[in-house]
Amino acid sequence: MRTYIGHQQAVSAADFAELALGTPVELWLGVEGETDEERAAREDAARDILADNPDLPDDLIRIAAQVIEENPDLVDVIPLARPARRRRAARKGVAA
Repeated sequence: MRTYIGHQQAVSAADFAELALGTPVELWLGVEGETDEERAAREDAARDILADNPDLPDDLIRIAAQVIEENPDLVDVIPLARPARRRRAARKGVAA
């Protein structure tokens, strides 16, 4: 099954995130080994984008939920059976 964001096909999870965000994932997550100056510049750019697009986080969550609903195989989640609760035997007697 193919997943499209707009007219672009998302081949990997990174593609999906980048297409949904409209920006490279590294802008939000950073890259290993970045300097403090690079991190500050990246965070400034991210703040500017969020200021210009205040609905971006909500839109991203909505798009992600829709894609996951349409393609449940993207996340292989297996529900675990809940263990039965054990009841403690009532103690009879007087506390010392």
